[in-house]
Amino acid sequence: MARIPINLSTGSIDVDSSQGETVIVGIDLGTTNSLVAFIKDGEPYILTENGKHGLVPSIIHFGKDGDIVIGEEAKEKLSSAPERTIYSAKRLMGKSIDDLKNYTENLGYRIVGNVEDEGKLLQVKVGDTYYNPIQLSSKLLAELKRKAEALLGKTVDKAVVTVPAYFNDAQRQATRDAGKLAGLDILRIINEPTAASLAYGAGLDIEESENVVVYDLGGGTFDVSILYIDKGIFEVLSTHGDTFLGGDDIDDLIVSHWKEMYDLGKVDSYLLKPLAEEAKKTLSSADTAQVKFHDTVLEITQEQFDQLIQPIINKTLDSCQKALTDSKLAKSAIDKVIFVGGSSRIPTIKKKVGQFFGKTVYDQINPDEVVALGAAIQADILAGNRKDLLLLDITPLSLGIETVGGLMDTIISRNSKVPTQVGRNYTTSVDGQTKLRVTVYQGERDMVINNRKLGEVILTDIPPMAAGIPKIEIQFLLDANGVLTVKATEERSDTKTSIKIQSQYGITDEEMGKMLLESIQNAESDLKERSIQEAVTEGRMVYNSNIKFVKQNESWLSDEQKEKLRELNNLLDAAIESKDKDAINEKLEDLNHYSRPLAEIALDKVVEENLSGKSLNDE
Repeated sequence: MARIPINLSTGSIDVDSSQGETVIVGIDLGTTNSLVAFIKDGEPYILTENGKHGLVPSIIHFGKDGDIVIGEEAKEKLSSAPERTIYSAKRLMGKSIDDLKNYTENLGYRIVGNVEDEGKLLQVKVGDTYYNPIQLSSKLLAELKRKAEALLGKTVDKAVVTVPAYFNDAQRQATRDAGKLAGLDILRIINEPTAASLAYGAGLDIEESENVVVYDLGGGTFDVSILYIDKGIFEVLSTHGDTFLGGDDIDDLIVSHWKEMYDLGKVDSYLLKPLAEEAKKTLSSADTAQVKFHDTVLEITQEQFDQLIQPIINKTLDSCQKALTDSKLAKSAIDKVIFVGGSSRIPTIKKKVGQFFGKTVYDQINPDEVVALGAAIQADILAGNRKDLLLLDITPLSLGIETVGGLMDTIISRNSKVPTQVGRNYTTSVDGQTKLRVTVYQGERDMVINNRKLGEVILTDIPPMAAGIPKIEIQFLLDANGVLTVKATEERSDTKTSIKIQSQYGITDEEMGKMLLESIQNAESDLKERSIQEAVTEGRMVYNSNIKFVKQNESWLSDEQKEKLRELNNLLDAAIESKDKDAINEKLEDLNHYSRPLAEIALDKVVEENLSGKSLNDE
């Protein structure tokens, strides 16, 4: 078994029943491999079997006879039965078929749309049976649960499960659902880099405060988080990443290189992928890697490999810079750079990241194990056994609602601490409105059309009132797992509704990776568009109010005054249609200048009418 502090040791450990009949485990549900950790005598250990390494390949093979095998046995079927052997299921979580249209060509199995949903929801077809990503992940979790129970001799029904920091609401909820199917109560979903920092922080016994970068490059995802660690408090300052960037993509680059170099264009990519992974691992300690495919020896040198993966390294360094910017820290303020994930073992990546931060990379704990160890520590915290550690995590992307004109009104800003609860008051824009649709979005742009829709809440049975009178509070409740609940309340009538946001599809990889960049690149145009929409919205309100004013005061307005008001209103309408902000503001000023004295006269008449026939002593 592996343990921290730093000096790792393997072997067996006596697992007794000192913690009762149940145990809370930490699970790293990885793209390539998964593993389980637990706490023994206050220390985290990786669960191993017969002294062997605890990694379980995240691979499922569905036999034609109905048998299902998982792990090493399933991995052996990748070449002989690729159409029935599922790997990298984590990459499918929370995705639609459209999200993966450029990914499926390198797979041996078949990804299809849900036959019951017009081809939209993603499913994997094995023979005549369809499996969604939640079902696939649940089978992996069920196998990990089974192994843990057999080795520990205890019931395992509670767990802390890790996910990439950039997993969105749909992907996190899908992970929780997979746990339920596997018979596991997932007590907490924790971000992978944060879990790793817990393991390192606990193992390093940090006495002084430190700013730590956790660089996590796994089989299918990449995250970078920056944390401030001080006397047992782990505060996440910022995070960035890509939910579709990892070792799988490096393997694909090697496969493409070989297919071009050795004229293997007709060979299915998935047949070469296991060989590419083998070559990648060889290059971690050798200058050249050679593997045999039938009668052909496939070779790749360290120099060729380094050139191939440079674009991937650059993407990760871009994320590092964005995380630094969000944390408001300079590179010189970083005390440690910690490596996590199997792909972080690549020497060139270690060198480039070290050069970027100007620090020697710290990788003394097995990068494959550290996430699961951190999850076990978090499980121990939740069990009340570890009171010296406190984790303060964040949400990676902003959450808000659509307001008039298609504007995004941010309620919870990115990098806000979780759990959190934020409320904001709104009102209606139409007289007699009895329903209010609250549409929730995730992203950083000013216009909702450029962000990702998560779901809707509809508040009904609002008592009909004049526009602007209802007082509606919208509350966002983001829990420690990053799952959002939205509540809407009309406070005057106490009408309420709420919904847990479970978006149907996840944020696509391109959208996820570009959201923050686009918010910066388009800041000027977004501000311009926002100011135009605000002017149009105000113009429409004044236009409608003016029509109502003329109608309500026809009895005393002169024909000349009514004609002038109509003329000014028509000019305002034309300016609104042109979407010229300056023209709208100019016509608004003209109309307000002319109508203000008339509005004062109207108010005087209302007061005079209400007081007519009454003395000051009348009640």
